[in-house]
Amino acid sequence: MDLEYIKKLMRELESSSLGKLIVKDKNGCEVHLEKESEKQQVHYSHPPAHSHSVAPHETLKPAESNSKENMIASPMVGTYYSSPSPEEAPFVKVGDSVTEDTIVCIIEAMKVMNEVKAGKSGVIKKLHLENGHPVEFGTKLFSIE
Repeated sequence: MDLEYIKKLMRELESSSLGKLIVKDKNGCEVHLEKESEKQQVHYSHPPAHSHSVAPHETLKPAESNSKENMIASPMVGTYYSSPSPEEAPFVKVGDSVTEDTIVCIIEAMKVMNEVKAGKSGVIKKLHLENGHPVEFGTKLFSIE
């Protein structure tokens, strides 16, 4: 599914009396749109076509609330990028020490590149996503100690 088609679906849902819309294409890509208190949520059930590291029906879910002190989570809905450009090295890798102001990744939302800072000091223990994955608010990006 392309972004313009998804935007069209969002506009249609907004102007309708429906509260939720689920669309699935022939490749198994599934998009859930839902109205919630005057705003919409988008849940991606399938990674972009160029990525093969997540099973076709695996959903990228928000992180568990009880482990927030040991993780860095996505602050928004968008697409995760580990580096400033495909030719450059990732912002961080396993074993790197970070401070609160260390930029750890970029989340692209509505064609705007948003730098995500660690928000805490520690050492990166695990990377939970690969480049180009869609994320929701709260999706676990990194484990940190």
